[in-house]
Amino acid sequence: MVRRRVVVSGLVQGVFYRDTCRQVADEYGVAGWVRNLAGGDVEAVFEGETDAVETLVRWARQGPPSADVRGVEVREEEPEGLTGFEVRHTLRGGNS
Repeated sequence: MVRRRVVVSGLVQGVFYRDTCRQVADEYGVAGWVRNLAGGDVEAVFEGETDAVETLVRWARQGPPSADVRGVEVREEEPEGLTGFEVRHTLRGGNS
């Protein structure tokens, strides 16, 4: 079990990034969440088997067809035992 937090920059809001991310995570059995950040980026947490999580990280570098991903920051974190995958509300404020 591994956990990765990614922050994706570029044209990643308003292009079905979050919903497509949820679909791909469900397909690979990855738990976690995804949300828009106030500054225009998207943040996601992927938790599960190593191969499946790494598949999601690779997907995040491309995103859905209408996205234009310019950068992806990836951080390793300790797994929390998440179940399911959810689209969260936009994080408001200066935390982007």
